[in-house]
Amino acid sequence: MFGRLIKGYTALVTLFLSCWAAMAQTDGTYSGFSPYSVFGVGQMHQPGTAWNRSMGGVGVAARSNRYINIMNPASVTARDSLSFMTDFGLGGRISLFTEGDKKALNTTFNIDDFVISFPLWKHTAMMLGVTPVSDVGYYITYSEMELDTGYRRFASLGNGGIYQAFGAFGATLWNRLSLGAQVNYRFGNINKQAAIYYDDESFRNMASGDSLQVNNFTAKLGLQYEQPLTHSSFLTLGATYQLATGMSGHTIHYEERGSYDRRRTSSTLEEGQLMMGDELGVGLSYRVADKFFLELDYTRTDWTRSRLDQVKGFSNVGDVVFKQSVGQSFRAGMALTPNRNDIRYFLRRCTYRAGAYFDQSYYTVDGAHVNAVGVTLGMTFPVFRWYNGITVGLDLGRRGLATSQVKETYFGFNLGFNVFDIWFQKRTYE
Repeated sequence: MFGRLIKGYTALVTLFLSCWAAMAQTDGTYSGFSPYSVFGVGQMHQPGTAWNRSMGGVGVAARSNRYINIMNPASVTARDSLSFMTDFGLGGRISLFTEGDKKALNTTFNIDDFVISFPLWKHTAMMLGVTPVSDVGYYITYSEMELDTGYRRFASLGNGGIYQAFGAFGATLWNRLSLGAQVNYRFGNINKQAAIYYDDESFRNMASGDSLQVNNFTAKLGLQYEQPLTHSSFLTLGATYQLATGMSGHTIHYEERGSYDRRRTSSTLEEGQLMMGDELGVGLSYRVADKFFLELDYTRTDWTRSRLDQVKGFSNVGDVVFKQSVGQSFRAGMALTPNRNDIRYFLRRCTYRAGAYFDQSYYTVDGAHVNAVGVTLGMTFPVFRWYNGITVGLDLGRRGLATSQVKETYFGFNLGFNVFDIWFQKRTYE
């Protein structure tokens, strides 16, 4: 038994570190792709694991002993007392961008999350994990002809993102009230570049760019109160609050004219110079045993004091007027399991999910928010014994709803692996 535990922990830690290294690499690949990720710290990643995202991204008031809910640290106590749980997720997206008669298509695929959860003592539990916070990925180019300079091409590109490693602790009091606290370490690199290329070699190509390396610690608090309605139905109220904290790190700005004229300046981000906004979330869920689940969530993020528009690299977006603002999200999701114990029909043991969401960006462009609306579908297939399962989620949405904005129509695909095992039971022999 002891050897099994050591091997299991070693494998999980190795996979955990491998995921961390893979997610943090900045070799020019795209973790996400959207022209709107040029603004601020990029496009905020859809919250939760594949389980949450297949229900529209709800989870503030969700409690389940089958899945790890990373959206509220208080939910970690909703588990079997001897269970060890792991969630590993992958995600991809196909995006179509349209502006007038111009169209472009892009695909991305990346690791979404890696989380482990385990009990500590009676009514207490903990989870550790790594997950993305924001994605930066874009490549914008256009050309023009001038009499003086001839044919020239403009290009703007960026990649990178911010990720977080977190540890959360939760405890349940009086069998109904659960409290949780989570510590997040956020880190990442963001690279942005703009360049002009000339066909006429008598003119020097020009390029400028910024490399932003940031990190910080922040905390998230959560609570959930579960009220029984009948012996098998429950109403749960949930709330979370994530603190606004300053970002540390440094920025590098460079300019190039031709092959020999190069300038580079480096500066350190002073404490309080750059902030990440706080986040308040509330949710209400209704659950009937292990058959039906319904939840409504609202979140609000305040970036008005982030000072993103005052730090070069976060604000240099040409002639576009960028301004940090208040972001909001409205989410609804549901799940249905016909008969989890059906021994004849496999599809009746599967769980079917659906959801919808509306996201308002944490910034404005030329005075207008960049909003997104979408619907989600999902399904969890049970695998072997216990609560092991594979979750498949689909996300169909559109970003850039204002008339003058670039339209981004996307089709997302999420794949989650839920691994469940009993690690702490004692073997008995007759």
